[in-house]
Amino acid sequence: MSAEQDLSEAATPASPGSTGSRANAGASQRSAAQIRADIGVQQRELTGSMEALRSRVNELTDWRRQVREHRTQLITGAAIAGFVVGGIVAVMRRR
Repeated sequence: MSAEQDLSEAATPASPGSTGSRANAGASQRSAAQIRADIGVQQRELTGSMEALRSRVNELTDWRRQVREHRTQLITGAAIAGFVVGGIVAVMRRR
């Protein structure tokens, strides 16, 4: 079955006794060209969303940039971790 046949079947209204969904009722008033146009719009929106997501993932996973932006927090965290490890080692030596 071709894509055009699928679209034309989706655009035909369901018979009164059929178990078709209400979602098809709205689609029955749209032409195949309108459906294709909507699909094209959705594809472009999805492409834009994917590019934005890819850009954001690259930005967040760039560890060098993260270090540059959060240098003070990293130094503070390293100092605290050093004091904690040093304290644990000192306590272990006394035993």
